[in-house]
Amino acid sequence: MTAHATGGISSGIRLGLRANLAQFSLLVAVNALVGGMLGQERTVLPLLADQVFGLAAYTSALTYILAFGTTKAITNFFAGTLSDRYGRKPVLIAGWLLALPVPAMLAWGPSWGWIVGANILLGISQGLAWSTTVIMKIDLAGPERRGLAMGFNEAAGYGAVAATAMATGAIAAHAGLRPEPFFLGAAYAALGLGLSVFVVRETRGHALAEAALHPQQTVAETELSTGQIAWRTSFTDKALSAASQAGMVNNLNDALAWGIFPLLFAAHGLSIAQIGVLAALYPAVWGAGQLLTGWWSDHIGRKHLITTGMLLQAAAIAVVAAGTSFGVWATAQVLLGIGTALVYPTLLAVIGDIAHPAWRARAVGVYRLWRDGGFAVGALLAGALADIYSLTTAIWAIAALTAASGLLVAVRMYETHPRN
Repeated sequence: MTAHATGGISSGIRLGLRANLAQFSLLVAVNALVGGMLGQERTVLPLLADQVFGLAAYTSALTYILAFGTTKAITNFFAGTLSDRYGRKPVLIAGWLLALPVPAMLAWGPSWGWIVGANILLGISQGLAWSTTVIMKIDLAGPERRGLAMGFNEAAGYGAVAATAMATGAIAAHAGLRPEPFFLGAAYAALGLGLSVFVVRETRGHALAEAALHPQQTVAETELSTGQIAWRTSFTDKALSAASQAGMVNNLNDALAWGIFPLLFAAHGLSIAQIGVLAALYPAVWGAGQLLTGWWSDHIGRKHLITTGMLLQAAAIAVVAAGTSFGVWATAQVLLGIGTALVYPTLLAVIGDIAHPAWRARAVGVYRLWRDGGFAVGALLAGALADIYSLTTAIWAIAALTAASGLLVAVRMYETHPRN
């Protein structure tokens, strides 16, 4: 598909995965490095809070997730607006620049405040870099293969989360919790910045080219203010708002898996290496599964995959709460990964289906504000319930909340894929 020159748009711009394979593949690799920056924390930080800094209260121990989720969510909102105003590439580079000091702060920070500060920087960095790689891949893919494109993007990111979580767990088991596990993150940050500066190309022109191919629409439809886009995405459009709440609950679950599950496993006597395997298993299945589920949603539609995925996540979390052994928890992590794989790229594809190219980047930003706000909500909710009642009570409560979210999608969301 080729967009001819319209209003200053270059006639050389082509949409589609095949036409943009080299840049698309490069962005997949860049997002794997973005995911690796998050993966360096998954196994080690909950244990660091407990064993090095002696944080007994779960709410205090989860402050790093609260800091990460809050800053990432807010940054997501601005990342879309900034990428529309200044271009995608400068926002991506800014994200990597902010990531550079994070591994050193985690490796040698003398107090818990340094760990929280590192996660503030990491949240801003992830909000800029991950949001921008999502937007750039949507730009390149065009309307026909958005689900597949998001599958590749999220598979790369969360595959790297899994691989790095397992690697850092193995390193920590042999060399200790600090500083060696964080050397991987330092290498990821340097490589990601270099690729983004010297090899990645701007894609905003592809979004303009796609907009030129759309049937003529009213100014009211294409030139929405950021406030109007936020209101539509959050509340008034049934599919966009259902996707936003499902995304928030999904990442609330991820906060639970990140911050609470390792503490539960350690309380039952599992070794650091075993905890590392479990911490990696969930994002590994999630990451690999998205290669299928993104493509699948392009063929059968979005709504039913999202509903099924949320209900499966709820069942998996309940199995974690009921379990007491490595084998049961490993099964639950696989089920949780499958459920998340059904949901994650499909929700992003819903946003791409509905949002006009003129305001799609901002709609993605609003959706990701809600979605990554789930980290903060999850840290507060799970930590408070664990402190007041117990770890298992917190896990059961979030299983129930996840089931309710899936049922809300079933009732409220309409199908958004143009061929379904």
